[in-house]
Parts: sequence; structure tokens; C-alpha cells
Amino acid sequence: MFRKWKILLTGACLLAGINTMSQNNPIVLFPGGAPGETETPHTAERADRDGGKTGGETVLRIMNVEEPTITYYPAPKDIAGGGAVVVCPGGGYNLLAYDLEGDEVCQWLNSLGITGVLLKYRVPRREGREKHEAPLQDAQRAIAYVRAHAEKYALDPRRIGVMGFSAGAHLSATVSTNFSRRTYPPVDATDKVSCRPDFCLLVYPAYLDGEEPFRIAPELKVSSQTPPTLLIQAEDDKSYINSSLFYYYALKEAGVPAWMHLYSKGGHGYGLRDTGVAVNEWPERAESWFREIGIID
Repeated sequence: MFRKWKILLTGACLLAGINTMSQNNPIVLFPGGAPGETETPHTAERADRDGGKTGGETVLRIMNVEEPTITYYPAPKDIAGGGAVVVCPGGGYNLLAYDLEGDEVCQWLNSLGITGVLLKYRVPRREGREKHEAPLQDAQRAIAYVRAHAEKYALDPRRIGVMGFSAGAHLSATVSTNFSRRTYPPVDATDKVSCRPDFCLLVYPAYLDGEEPFRIAPELKVSSQTPPTLLIQAEDDKSYINSSLFYYYALKEAGVPAWMHLYSKGGHGYGLRDTGVAVNEWPERAESWFREIGIID
């Protein structure tokens, strides 16, 4: 299964003319400066590959992000279906695993005819603020921007989703449950457009559980309006298995369409790479889900 989608991914990326770590024309989300950043000391953004390997390959880590951006990865025209996904890499809200859980994910989405929109949100955690406060502002703005500019990018504004990994999955769940009001002062007409995702995909999510069994984190305002959600989780991801189970339970109780694929082994932080366990087939399950909810034909 893993080899099957990897071959499809490579072909689609060549067709689209996409290179690994594509950084063509990133769009600054807050042209006048991100909310609250003028009050913080400026540290130069940097990147490294010193965090070890996943699936035999190094991971590009980006740190000290003060200017959030999005980068479009358009789906190949001959298979594009009009859907788009804002992709939120993980990294504990301290850094971004930018290729493992970002660039490579956008390329996989392209192989399905879905436009990927890679979000580079602010990290590390801001002193005196909740870990997700600044990233939530970035995610709300990103989803609204993609929807507001849907016609320009040949997208369907009713098929704009979000997905994330680890902390990025927490961010995806947070923006999926906090869309009734903006968490930053309006910037322009984009902020009059809905920032509610139409669907949400969470891969080994972190931080979703509360302090008591089957209680979710207080920032997650699950309601009947929460978008359809798919969770991917491994049982041996000991620190975060309850994060997925409790969130799934909350979705069920609220009547939200929810799916979960639970694997015995897989751990945490595998992304789309082959780590030799069954959880590596999750892209196949996600593709079936995209078809079931009408994002791809």
C-alpha cells in the first residue's frame, strides 16, 4: 500500500512541476505584522536538520517564526477537483517539522487532486500566552484567506479543509472548534469570510485531552457545528493515545461525523514516511475518507 501511493505521489509531483521544499511565492498572512509581534524581541528565523531521522531521512526543522505565511501547492490541472487543505506541521509549538509534516504532505494531497496550502505558523510558544494563541490567529487567517481567494486558485470555497500532525493536529482541532469569532483584530475584507474548515484530518494529535478521563482540553469548543473529522492514531503512542480517544468521544457525543483508524503499532511522528509498520497505510484510509465526504471524486 505504501509503495502504491508513493509511486502515485512521485508522478503527480513531477506533473505539477513541484520540487521538494517548494517555497515559491509564500504569502504573508499579516502584511502589517502579526498580532502582538511588535512587542516581542525579534529573533532570526532559522532551519536545520539536526533532529535525527524519520524513515531513514532527516527532518527539516524551522524555528523562530515571527512572520506567518502560506504557500500554495496547486493540484495538477488534469486531476484537480477544487478541494484544498491547509496543512499544519507539528513540532510541539516550539518548531515546525516542515518537510516531514508539511511539504511532503502537500505533495501527497496533489497526487489526489487536492491543492495543499502549507501554513508556516508562529513558533516557539510566546511567553505569557497560551501555546496555541498566536498559531490559532495564523490558522484562522489562513483558512479565511484560502476561502476568500478560492476563485483565483480555482477552488471550491465549500471544500476548504485543515489537517495537522501532533501539535499541528491540536491547532487543526482548535481552529475547527473556534471559528465563530476572530481571535485577532480584523485586517481587511478577508476577515469577513468564514474561517470554519469544511473538514478536518488529525494525524497522531497531541494535547487534545483534559485532566480527567474523557474530558478534552478547555480550548476545544466541540459542538454540532464542528466539521467532519478523521483521526489517525497508534496505540503505542503512549503520551497521546488518550488525546485521540477523548476527542473522538467528544465528537461522537456532539453528533459530529467522525472516523478513527486506530493501529496497534506506529508510535509518533512518522508523517508519510515508511517506518515499517501498518500505520504507514494511513494515506490510503484518508483517500477513502476524502472520497466518502465528497472532497475528491
